[in-house]
Parts: sequence; C-alpha cells; structure tokens
Amino acid sequence: MKQASINTLGELKKSGYLPKSIKQEIRDNLIIKLQKKEKIFAGVMGYENTVIPEIERAILSRHNIILLGLRGQAKTRIARQMVELLDDYIPVVKGSEINDDPLQPISIFAQELILALGDKTPISWMHRSERYTEKLATPDVSVADLIGDIDPIKAAANKLSFSDQKVIHFGLIPRSHRCIFVINELPDLQARIQVSLFNILQEEDIQIRGFKLRLPLDIQFLFTANPEDYTNRGSIVTPLKDRIESQILTHYPKSLEISREITQQEARILPVQNGCIEVPELAKELIEQIAIEARSSEYVDAKSGVSARLTISAYENLISAAERRIIINNEKNTVVRIGDFDAVIPSITGKIELVYEGEQEGSYMVAQNLIRKAIRTVFTKYFPDPSTKQAKKSKSINPYSNILKGFSEGNNVTLMNNITNVAYQKILENVFNLNDLSLHAGSLLSTNNELFVKELILHGLAECSQIAKSNMLNGSDFSDIMDMMMSDSFLSDLEE
Repeated sequence: MKQASINTLGELKKSGYLPKSIKQEIRDNLIIKLQKKEKIFAGVMGYENTVIPEIERAILSRHNIILLGLRGQAKTRIARQMVELLDDYIPVVKGSEINDDPLQPISIFAQELILALGDKTPISWMHRSERYTEKLATPDVSVADLIGDIDPIKAAANKLSFSDQKVIHFGLIPRSHRCIFVINELPDLQARIQVSLFNILQEEDIQIRGFKLRLPLDIQFLFTANPEDYTNRGSIVTPLKDRIESQILTHYPKSLEISREITQQEARILPVQNGCIEVPELAKELIEQIAIEARSSEYVDAKSGVSARLTISAYENLISAAERRIIINNEKNTVVRIGDFDAVIPSITGKIELVYEGEQEGSYMVAQNLIRKAIRTVFTKYFPDPSTKQAKKSKSINPYSNILKGFSEGNNVTLMNNITNVAYQKILENVFNLNDLSLHAGSLLSTNNELFVKELILHGLAECSQIAKSNMLNGSDFSDIMDMMMSDSFLSDLEE
C-alpha cells in the first residue's frame, strides 16, 4: 500500500489502513503466492520438497526461524529473499527511529508527536527493501549494538537528564521494528549477548541501562547456524533455542544434476568466455563429482562440510584455464580438456577443512587425489571398469586390450596442457585404437567433445591402474605400467 496523496495521519485514517503485524503480513503474502503457484525462493534449488515446505509451514505458523546447516547451503540467500514476502510499502511516523506505525506508536517520540499534532502528524512510506537488517555474529558484538545504550551526546545536546528515556540510543533490534532481523552464525554470539535476546523473543520488552521499557517490538527473527559451531566455536544457549519456534535443517544437493544446475546458475562466466569456450557435459559432471568425492573423503573434515562455492569457483577456474590457452596460442576458440582440471586445485584447497591425516598429506596432494577419484568415478560410470576380476579374465569384457597392447609395445602419449588445438587433436587421433572405443560412448559424443572423451579414457585407464601416468610440470605422460615399474627410478625408490 502506498498512495502519494497520503502524507498525514488523518489522510491515512481516511484511507482505511489497518495495522498488521509483520508475521501476519508475511503469512498473508505467502498464502497469495502459494495460491498463484508462484516460486517463493527464486534461484534456490534442491529444497523444493524439503527445506522450502518447512519454511512455508513455519511462516504460516508465524514462527521465528533458525536455519541450521553446513557452509554453502543457501541459508543467507533464503533469509534475504524473505523480503519478497513483505508488502511493497508501509506507513511510518516521519522521523521515528524505530519505524513507528502511525496507528500503533510505541516510542515516546511518536506518541508525543501524535499527541501534539493529531491528524496533522506527518507520515512517510517505507519500502520493503529497507525492512531487512542483517548482523553477522562476531565475538565483539555487544548488548549496546543489538539493544541500545544511553547516548551522553544526545543528553548534553538536548540538555536532558540521564533518567529521561529520550537519551536512549536504540540498537539494531529496536530499529528493526516491523522488519526482518537476521543474525548469521548465531553460535558465535557470546552467551551473555544471547541472553539479551530472551525477553525480545518472548515477552517483547527490553532493558537499557536501568530503563525498563515495555516496547512491543514487532520483528520477524531469522537465525542461521552451522552444526560445527555447537562443538568447535560456541553454542546456542538452551533457553534461546527454546524460544525459536522452528529449527529447519538445510542440506547439500541430493543429486549431481541439481548440483550442476546450481553451479551453472551461480558461476560468473563472461559472455566473451561463453562465446569462445565449449564445455562438454562430462566436464561439468566431473566438476560436481569432485565435490561429491570431497564430502566422503577420509582426509576432509565432514563436520565442516564442502560448500557449493567449491564447484562454482572450480568451474570459473576451469573456464579461465581454457581461455588462457586460447590467448597464449592466439586461437579463436577451444574445448575444455581434462588437463585444464589442474587449474581447479586452488579452488579446492581453500574450500576444504582437513583432518589430521589430510594435513599430513597436504592440501595440494589431497586436491589432486580428489580430482583423480572423480575422474575414475565418471570413467567407470560410462565405460567398463577394467580393474574388475571379470574384465581381467575375459578380453570380451575388457575392451581395452588393444589399447593396452599398444602401450606394452613401447608407445607412450604426452599431453601438455597448453598445446594448440591442432596438436591436441593430432595426438589423440593417433592414440592406437582409442577411436573405436570412444565411439561406444554413443550419446556422450558430439563433434567437439570427442577428444575430451578420448582423453577421459586415457586418464581413466591410468586411475584404474591399467597404464602409467606421470605428472609433468604442465601436463601428463602416459606409458606402459610395467615399463614404469621396472624403470630405474622406480627400482631405486624401492631400494631406499
């Protein structure tokens, strides 16, 4: 509701405006959206049958909410989109620090102004974008920040006694009257600060430096927390948890397909990059598989989780690796290669928390290991696993015999990451009978990603211990596994 002609309390009364609590306002607007089959939280995927219905039920119940989940599970995004469930505009007493409703003023300022001016009291209109307050819980947050304190400067400037309520400087929460107030990472808030929220959530009164104020604050509270915080960094005090009516658990995407949709939606890829770089579907799947491997890795701390930001930044680095190759080789376009996945290692090392064994291995080695596991998983998903007992016994089951024979005859393949498109194509097209095998992939192949499939087969055979792969400074060398085992360097390592 907003009418340009309504500028005073008297005009507002004549318009038929009726006060409404923010929880009722959000509830009413949610009902309208549900009836119209409108999407409630745009851009939030994978929660359609789990988290979102629970949030909707909490809103219908007019509850304060806490979203509990690991990092990168869209908790803050959901909180910020709650604003879309507010009315476009609401009227407030002009000049009020705490957004007083003209028909239900709660501050002394608004009450005295209305008493003095009556129907001529000026009002202003507050847009829903202004009705959202977000505070990150940090150890230095004080009661004064959240609730308020006495302002000596205000007292001196207005020649007021410290016993006068007008000397109070309201904190973030009173200033969020009739708004959505979000505290992120709630367990990081010191216990004594959490205690200051008790009365606001339940009895609706606050105390500031000896002033006992009965302020019926009208606020939709929404908190976020990470389960890890309960044991590692802090905890939510029990009485506060008791006052938050709905606790909703978030989760990572239930399927690789949903995870891939999220990555494609969130990755910041420039139009110029999209225009010159093609990304095979298998490459997109491989990116997501890295995160899946990380979440089940013995080296990664499962309690910390693996954020969706890992795959997003990894995808961006993958594109940039291909773009860099285009620039170096002065080419117009290219297709992403397996070798480009070396570029996603910096996106992994900064996004995972390692357990003791992982720290011993080192973050770089763990990241490399995750990529290798992802390659093996994707390879064996679409091609026969040559490491099974059946494949080893039967050549009909193992279609890689001719390829392995080529390597056993002394051939090897060296793929440098930054070679030109022509050189890359020439090397892979001359790799023994790889072409015949790759054609078995059927729907996996297109005109431009056939080379990616061939390279995947090479890396897959290496991860299944059928051929040897040596990591070079800027590429990989594939050779016969027995030759490598009998090499001087291998034997010298055994002697040591």
